[in-house]
Amino acid sequence: MLPYLKLIKFDNLLIISLAQLCIKYGLFEPFGVAITLNGFGISLLIIATVCIAAAGNIIIEIYNRVGSNSKNTIHPEIPEKSANTLFIILNVIGVLIGFYLANLIGRPGFAALFIIISGIFYIYASYLKEILVLKNVIIGVLAALSIIVVGIFDLLPAITEKNRASQTVIFSIVLDYSIFAFMIIVLRELIKDCIHVDRDHNIGIKTIPIALGKDRTIKLVGILTILPIAAVIYYIYTYLFSNSNAVLFVLGLIIAPLLYFMIRSFTAESSKHLKQQQLILKTILIIASISLLFYQFILK
Repeated sequence: MLPYLKLIKFDNLLIISLAQLCIKYGLFEPFGVAITLNGFGISLLIIATVCIAAAGNIIIEIYNRVGSNSKNTIHPEIPEKSANTLFIILNVIGVLIGFYLANLIGRPGFAALFIIISGIFYIYASYLKEILVLKNVIIGVLAALSIIVVGIFDLLPAITEKNRASQTVIFSIVLDYSIFAFMIIVLRELIKDCIHVDRDHNIGIKTIPIALGKDRTIKLVGILTILPIAAVIYYIYTYLFSNSNAVLFVLGLIIAPLLYFMIRSFTAESSKHLKQQQLILKTILIIASISLLFYQFILK
């Protein structure tokens, strides 16, 4: 069981689920905005998103088997055939639930979103991951879409001329969080490329650490961390400055870890250090998701 959980990157799937739940019950429900999905509906949306993401993780691992010592296994204890079967099953479940949800909310065209995301994962694994820079950006975009999809399925179908203003404000918050998630995931992907630089070199994948060098890429990550820090500071100044508790929360639990991450990026060398950097970013994503639960106390 454990090898399969590692194969689908279960910890990352939990973060996606947490973010979607916090959006639903931290933003939509407390502010009484017009919504489309009930508890059953949001559960199905989470399952569909997780299934598509898990299938995507599997297909990436399948294509990464090239250069492995054993071509018949994708992950320890998991045969390639089993991985392929699980990939197909998860995709089918995700897309079918997507079709059901799209028809449930009266927007059958929305089902195409799940098909497109599934297709992007496949194209990424088979082709796009070999394109410098784009491979990192695509994963960030997919992570952002896993957040935006809640707004698309729950908010957009309920928009009317009367509630357009309030719906737009809430959707803009979801969009802001998705942009932040995009930036953090891109940094994580760069760190991951540094960790797997030898494997990627053997496989023949051109990554930024291979093109620039591992040490330079790690320092580049430190420099790029300025972007999410600047974005969060701007967000504090624009929306939260009048609430001292909110400012302290964001400064202490998001800005401070990002600053620590940035400083550590200029000294990190070993794989152990880089994995610690990954953990910091993962923790920041979790904290950012949980922070959605506090908007009802900040904006009301």
